[in-house]
Amino acid sequence: MSHASSSSFSHAAQQAQQWANELAADLGWPEHRAHRLLKAVLPTLRDWLSPEESADLSSQLPELIRGMYFEGWNPATSPAAEREKREFVMRVTETFGHDSSINLDEAIGAVFSLLDRHLSHGEIVQVRNSMRKSLRRLWPE
Repeated sequence: MSHASSSSFSHAAQQAQQWANELAADLGWPEHRAHRLLKAVLPTLRDWLSPEESADLSSQLPELIRGMYFEGWNPATSPAAEREKREFVMRVTETFGHDSSINLDEAIGAVFSLLDRHLSHGEIVQVRNSMRKSLRRLWPE
């Protein structure tokens, strides 16, 4: 492997770690739990968007986070048939695992806040506007 590709991979890993660390700090969680939350929320978000909007959002994600976002994606099934907040939270729970000690609305909102800090305002507006009002409430104002 060349030095350039090695440093690119290191940079990608550092960016992904930064996102997980930020989320962990926001929630007061250990980093591994924040990483698990990202792996639950991002693909769920992807499935709630049209394939075109999913691709637009992904273009602004760090490389390794983008891999997490697209893992297991079947564009033919997007957007999800049920796109309400309740179904979104249920899907996150199925992937993350049930944990009665956490407020999932707050945890999902923290992921949305992370996206809000790192993605362009225009992209966030497009994503929020494509969601049902009940789910949109989890996004920071």
